Amino acid sequence: MTLNNKNSDQLITYIIQGIEDVKGDNIDIIDLRELENTVCDYFVVCSGNSNTQVNAIESSVRKAVSKALKDKPWHVEGLENSEWVLMDYVDVVVHIFQKKTREYYDIESLWGDAKITSVETNY
Repeated sequence: MTLNNKNSDQLITYIIQGIEDVKGDNIDIIDLRELENTVCDYFVVCSGNSNTQVNAIESSVRKAVSKALKDKPWHVEGLENSEWVLMDYVDVVVHIFQKKTREYYDIESLWGDAKITSVETNY
């Protein structure tokens, strides 16, 4: 099942709101729609400063999306160590990294052919 763009846009809006509510930073939206053989349409990538903040971002995103859209992630993994938490909303996948883990995996470079939009935060 593929959501239409309007639904993906709404979902991304509430994902970003959830990230910003707990001061997640370095937010990027990676648009994968023009690439072949991708698992979803978008990645939303952000960073937290600690296990605690990564967990808080995951919880905040879950609550923001659930409250606004009555939707929940299809799958979540990485909460055991909270260095890299993945939230799969089918067409949009959220990657919440601790800074060092994000630098190590450099997910933006792996998807270098995709359009990447950085989200400005005001904190």
